[in-house]
Amino acid sequence: MPQPRRRVLQMPEYHPPLGNRDLLRLDFNENTLACSPAVLAAIQGITAGALTRYPERGPVEALAAQRLGLAPEQVILTNGVDEAIHVLCQAFLDATDELLLPVPTYTMYEIYAAQTDGSVVRVQAPADFSFPFAALLAAITPRTKIIAIANPNSPTGSVATRQQLLAVAAAAPHAILLVDEAYFHFYGQTVIDLVGQVPNLIVARTFSKAYGLASLRLGLLAGPEPLIRFARRVLSPYSVNHVALVALTAALHDENYLNWYVEEVLQARALFLQALSRLGLQFWPTEANFVLVSMGSLHQQFSAAMRARGILVRDRSADPGCVGLVRITIGTPEQMQRAVAAIEWFVLDQRTVLSSSMK
Repeated sequence: MPQPRRRVLQMPEYHPPLGNRDLLRLDFNENTLACSPAVLAAIQGITAGALTRYPERGPVEALAAQRLGLAPEQVILTNGVDEAIHVLCQAFLDATDELLLPVPTYTMYEIYAAQTDGSVVRVQAPADFSFPFAALLAAITPRTKIIAIANPNSPTGSVATRQQLLAVAAAAPHAILLVDEAYFHFYGQTVIDLVGQVPNLIVARTFSKAYGLASLRLGLLAGPEPLIRFARRVLSPYSVNHVALVALTAALHDENYLNWYVEEVLQARALFLQALSRLGLQFWPTEANFVLVSMGSLHQQFSAAMRARGILVRDRSADPGCVGLVRITIGTPEQMQRAVAAIEWFVLDQRTVLSSSMK
């Protein structure tokens, strides 16, 4: 039978643990409640005739650019940030090029790089999962073509400072610095204001998290017009569908709902971290809508026990340096009270084993 390209045979596979997710979803860092009511109203207003036409992303790109203080030529909408990463790898990674990647981090950077003829260079974060700034700078070479930094990072919740990001961009003027700000709303700090000023900076945003539009697959790339023009050349012209564009327009106009949801999560995060401390569990500082918690040798039992109590969490033990660690999404205060009750039950039931496994 026909065989695929050699790189396809060699690339790793990604199998997200989807299915049977009609529980409290603290596993994928999604909005755990709902999108803006204005989004539903806009979708319900779509006519049958509108669905017969190819989608036009231009007007909505212009609206998104305006909201970000950028020119329309500096912004493209994508089918989720996944497509944004894919497009950048296809447009810029050649046979002798390298993607430089601090790890652990979002899996799809490496997946999409593996589809090209380039290679991946990994820089391991230290035990406290802080941004490996010095090691990353040392790993830059003339072959470095893309440096991908999730900020805040997943699954760790750690961040790189603005000064560190600027230093990385300056140290590699021949490479694209991709700053993935998927969790920006829960952090509040950004470098998107530097788009166009730093010639090799591209920023990614998503509408899957705070906005609650994960099922519609909407992402965004913002960067200097020449780089965005090359990315657009690779991009499918109709990859963002009409329903998604209508929903995004409504979501961008309803900032009150977005701000309300983000504040709910920030309140819940503070209370949840206090509860983890009270229970004596090890966790890492986070600036995102999730937290990485150590369950030691009981990480699988913990995930199963939480599911049995109607709560989904994400075991990240397969990530570099994350053996025994579980990532828990932060929802609303009410949702996290439920999560705390389930975790407290597990900790009390397994306290002896937990204490010994985490020494």
